[in-house]
Amino acid sequence: MLFSGEQSQPDTLFLVVEIGNTTTSLAVFRADECLEVQKVPSLIMTGQEGIAEQIKPLVVSYPALRDAVICSVVPLLDEAVSAALRLHLAGELLKVSASMKLPFTLHYDSPDTFGADRIALCALSRHLYPGEAVIALDIGTAITVDVLGSGQDYLGGLIMPGLDLMARALHEHTARLPLVTIGRPETLVGFSTVDCIRNGITLGCVSSIDGLLVKIKNWLRKEHGEERIRVVAAGGNAQLVSAMLDSSPVVEEHAVLRGSSYLFSLNRLPSR
Repeated sequence: MLFSGEQSQPDTLFLVVEIGNTTTSLAVFRADECLEVQKVPSLIMTGQEGIAEQIKPLVVSYPALRDAVICSVVPLLDEAVSAALRLHLAGELLKVSASMKLPFTLHYDSPDTFGADRIALCALSRHLYPGEAVIALDIGTAITVDVLGSGQDYLGGLIMPGLDLMARALHEHTARLPLVTIGRPETLVGFSTVDCIRNGITLGCVSSIDGLLVKIKNWLRKEHGEERIRVVAAGGNAQLVSAMLDSSPVVEEHAVLRGSSYLFSLNRLPSR
């Protein structure tokens, strides 16, 4: 399947590098087909040696690999990763940003502060569900909620702390509360400090998102006349949270990578 408006280039390989606060993903694409994904802690990507160790095996495995696109929410890593990609790849290098050609109209007071991951997820959502309003959830280190109208307008969003961030905040800013691994609660209420923290964070987050989705859907219907509304979820905790939501969102695997791939296809040099 080709994205709308693209030319078929089945032999062209390119690399998508998604730099997140916790994890960095490197994926090799041929057109819209993802051939391989590798995930490493973002801390590894802080030096040229660490970055090269991740890129070199992909270059060896895919000798035709030339181009790359970076989708980063960690500005401190951008320059080092870009330099490494230019050293190991001979083709075009793009960076996901609001200045790109986008498949939606971004209404935002400061477009340069709109996260690259949010741009990529909105781009993929707009492609996958044309003619529908979309509520796009990214449930990772932070939880972002972005709303697209059935046309091409970005209608606004929300940002809140992610589950693991909430767990670390409780541990780091209290004297005795332990650091808890997040998972699906077995009961509504807990009978140990660990269970109480896990249940409170997870169920509190689920209830917050459920409540927000109800409010956003009502707002879309009343204020924007939207009837067909799709909820999409992505991010490291998307499977966990989505399984507990009343709205049953569509979980899109590797959504930011795929959205970045789509944006690369829309913005690459026309001669390529």
